[in-house]
Amino acid sequence: MPYSEILLKKGEIPMSDKIDKEKTSYQLPELPYDFNALEPVISAEIMELHYSKHHKGYVTNLNAALEKYHEAESKNDVAQMIALQSAIKFNGGGHINHSIFWTILAPISKGLNHGPKGELAKMIDRDFGSLDSFKEKFNTATTGIQGSGWGWLGYNKGLKRLEISACSNQDPLSTQGLVPVLGVDVWEHAYYLQYKNVRADYVKAIWQVFNWKHIEERFSKATM
Repeated sequence: MPYSEILLKKGEIPMSDKIDKEKTSYQLPELPYDFNALEPVISAEIMELHYSKHHKGYVTNLNAALEKYHEAESKNDVAQMIALQSAIKFNGGGHINHSIFWTILAPISKGLNHGPKGELAKMIDRDFGSLDSFKEKFNTATTGIQGSGWGWLGYNKGLKRLEISACSNQDPLSTQGLVPVLGVDVWEHAYYLQYKNVRADYVKAIWQVFNWKHIEERFSKATM
């Protein structure tokens, strides 16, 4: 089964992103706010480049790799199918990660940045001691990622607990057996124009624009 179909079955690529189910073609999801909506935490210039150039590029390259994969599959060219897996993983992961990322952010004016509530708040306290302790551990792990990658809060279904995890490049969190609840992109394109080389300031500031309503919804679905 193609890697993209495995990800789709895991629910990591939204069905609404599909253009043609027969061809397994994906499109850029609609951004749920204007480019300038997350200012001053994330500038409009960064948002436009991040969404219109980088995320769009992942989608374009994913579709191109899948087209080549399906062609190789039709020819039973196993060597070529294997060779294309890295491109599918990288660009498919980029599409998955960014599709999640846009939805867990919200303008401060929306009033959704209040912090976790309900069962998510209880599990954070249980697994990390307190919200402040969780934030400190998450920020340290995410800021400390070597090179490019993502910092995640994921849910471990087997152990029924929350875990902080770091993924290199565009590897999706599902490759670590965790369900993504909250994630932060620490590729330089996500912050460098505004925060320069001070990644820690960006990671600290982004908490101001987390959409906790949606994060809680993701957690609720993960625990079902």
